[in-house]
Amino acid sequence: MMKAVRQLLLLLLVAGFTLQIFFLLKIFGMAVIPPQSSSFQRSETWRIIEKYRSLKWQHSWTSYSDISSNLKRAVIAAEDGDFIYHDGIEWDALEQAWLKNSKAQEIAEQRAKRNTNAANKAQQKPIKPPKIIGGSTISQQLAKNMFLSGERTLFRKGQEFALTVFIELLLSKQKILEIYLNNVEWGEGIFGAEAAAQHYFKKSAKHLNVYESARLAVMLPRPKYYEKNSSSSYLTSRTATIVARLGDAEAP
Repeated sequence: MMKAVRQLLLLLLVAGFTLQIFFLLKIFGMAVIPPQSSSFQRSETWRIIEKYRSLKWQHSWTSYSDISSNLKRAVIAAEDGDFIYHDGIEWDALEQAWLKNSKAQEIAEQRAKRNTNAANKAQQKPIKPPKIIGGSTISQQLAKNMFLSGERTLFRKGQEFALTVFIELLLSKQKILEIYLNNVEWGEGIFGAEAAAQHYFKKSAKHLNVYESARLAVMLPRPKYYEKNSSSSYLTSRTATIVARLGDAEAP
């Protein structure tokens, strides 16, 4: 019995090691060959086909020099202000996010308990789940989107950290940002800066101005939502905030 357990553990270790070697080779290749698609894009392909019975898709690669510096700085200002300085993971921000999430979960559980103990449950308002706040850098987002599923498990988060370390070791900051901007989602079936610029502003990514760049950057956390709710007051106000911050953002 113990021999079988040891063999199983050995096989798991070998499989895990082999998987990391595979990821390393893929990331190394990304330094010279633009990736054709990401794990997230492939999952979206099937979802869109199932939903529409056809593929609504916009994606084309454009080089780093052909992406507006306004967009580069806007995305950094909105998503990861210290992008060029950190090593891929901002541990302080991650700790703060963990504390906020724990507090939100605690409050939600207390409300649920009060709801359960209430005399007339039928008249109680449904309890909204806590809003989970993330602490992901651009490098972490790239690791997740390129290689991983959307699962929220400790194992997947651990793999994300490992991939982020590999990405930071093997790719320059410029290459990381280039791949990110060419593969990130900007709406349903809309991927990459060039597709987003053409879809929303009928121009190339190279010619995006400050306001257009800031607006695209603000859309990133919820691109499908803002595609359908373009008149959102938050989108407008947050865009103005990013425009004001643009001068302090540094792109590689």
